Amino acid sequence: MITAIDTNVLLDVLIEDSPHGDASERALAESARRGALVVSEPVVAELAPSFASVADLAEFLDRTGLNAVPSSDRALFLAGAAWRSYVSRRTAGLTCPSCGSRQWLECRACGSRLAPRQHIIADFIIGAHAETHADGLLTRDKGYYRTYFPDLELL
Repeated sequence: MITAIDTNVLLDVLIEDSPHGDASERALAESARRGALVVSEPVVAELAPSFASVADLAEFLDRTGLNAVPSSDRALFLAGAAWRSYVSRRTAGLTCPSCGSRQWLECRACGSRLAPRQHIIADFIIGAHAETHADGLLTRDKGYYRTYFPDLELL
């Protein structure tokens, strides 16, 4: 089994005293026992600030058995299609990723509702990469991936 790994799981392992650190470390080890581990380009880029050099990042990827696999044209097309769906469905306000309730922010100066982006294109590349280059995705962000990548097995 090939498991794609989301950035949040790896940051849990890297950040000292992370509230999800132990659970993410166990899940990562279990995924490694089942087969190969892969990461997409956005995951590597999101990890980079945690390291002093390219060599340090490469050593971490090697030590943890993570293989950086380039995204195929199919994965990038799928990411774009999912992004288009997200943008067309996006409404003003924020949605809680845990319970789905809507929250509103207003500008203190003029009272206009603010609608910050909750997901960026990198999130969609990670999901599409996992769907096309792996058998499942190890992540803590299951609600979002379930919505936009319903065929992707989430671990």
